[in-house]
Amino acid sequence: MSPSARPEPLPIAYVVNQYPKVSHTFIRREILALESLGHQVARYSIRRTGEKLDDGADQAELERTQVVLDAGWKGMGMALVGLAVARPLRLWRAAKLAAKVGSRSDRGLLRHLVYLAEGGVLARRLERAGCRHLHAHFGTNSATVAMLCHELGGPSYSFTVHGPEEFDKPEFLGLREKIERAAFVVAISSFGKSQLYRQADARNWSKIHVVRCGVDADFFDAPKTQVPSAPRLVCVGRLCEQKGQLLLVEAAAALQKEGIRCELVLVGDGEMRPMIEEAIAKHGLGDRVRITGWAKGDRVRQEIAAARALVLPSFAEGLPVVLMEAFALGRPVITTYVAGIPELVVPGRSGWLVPAGSVDALATAMREALTMDPAALDQMAALGEVQVRKLHDVRTSAKELSTLLEGIVS
Repeated sequence: MSPSARPEPLPIAYVVNQYPKVSHTFIRREILALESLGHQVARYSIRRTGEKLDDGADQAELERTQVVLDAGWKGMGMALVGLAVARPLRLWRAAKLAAKVGSRSDRGLLRHLVYLAEGGVLARRLERAGCRHLHAHFGTNSATVAMLCHELGGPSYSFTVHGPEEFDKPEFLGLREKIERAAFVVAISSFGKSQLYRQADARNWSKIHVVRCGVDADFFDAPKTQVPSAPRLVCVGRLCEQKGQLLLVEAAAALQKEGIRCELVLVGDGEMRPMIEEAIAKHGLGDRVRITGWAKGDRVRQEIAAARALVLPSFAEGLPVVLMEAFALGRPVITTYVAGIPELVVPGRSGWLVPAGSVDALATAMREALTMDPAALDQMAALGEVQVRKLHDVRTSAKELSTLLEGIVS
């Protein structure tokens, strides 16, 4: 297509289960980057986030976001009644689809009838707003609502799959159905694309594309500081089983027994916090391990910059954005051989990759990072930054996504 024939930017909508959230800054970056390309983007959240949003950028997004469930039961009922009158055949087909997916889901049929009602509310709002396409993040319930919205007569839809949840229970989520009906599907890594190939009919492989999550200029342009001499490591992420922080505490305890000083900062919060605090106390690491709770973006950057390396011992992932952020801020990483991570981290050059679940391998990598010359760590991080600039610049990712959106109306 010649530049003169390039389609006009689309008025589109994004739908996420909860938006904005502290852990969803990558979605905010993507939306803002699309808007910088001229797209009009309406934001929709299925439900209100229960988190306190301290970041000014998140607060601004909250003001711009409509919440579907704010319509209440009355509003959802009226939406379905209106569709029954105006589009009875479409409502029947959408109800059958909801029943089909719900009967195989761990969330049950009733929950999927609620998703149908949510799709009805969303279809009416998108029609009033003049949105011509709907994009969902995550292949879970937000993609279900997008699919049902489309079946009810709403616009075409697409969705981004992150993992690992979508790969853990694809049949429960109706992933094959969602891919079949979508205009296109986005994976955030080649690994993710391969897992979607496993679930999709081969005839639909051509609609599956890799568009990587991006880091914005705030990270690339931030002043670089030298790796500190202090023996400090930082882990950023939700305190939950899949992130592996319990093993991180065990590895820190093993280093303490060797006489190697290790200060460890855990940035985040979550359901595993009581167990992690118990493990810290059990190993006598109260003066070595600190949990900050959730932190604003500026605080997260400060904690990364104050550490020798970022460590993320995850058991399951998509491709963590925090690894990209650490490289962009000039810090190497210690993480695991899971999902899309090896597409970013080059072991021995930009960081360490260890087998997930191995405390011994994790402790070995941490020991090396704590005892290595800071100049050598700077060099490792510089190589990681090159990779992030090449693969994960949000401006490039937004252009790739924009091309897919424009292809819908070409």
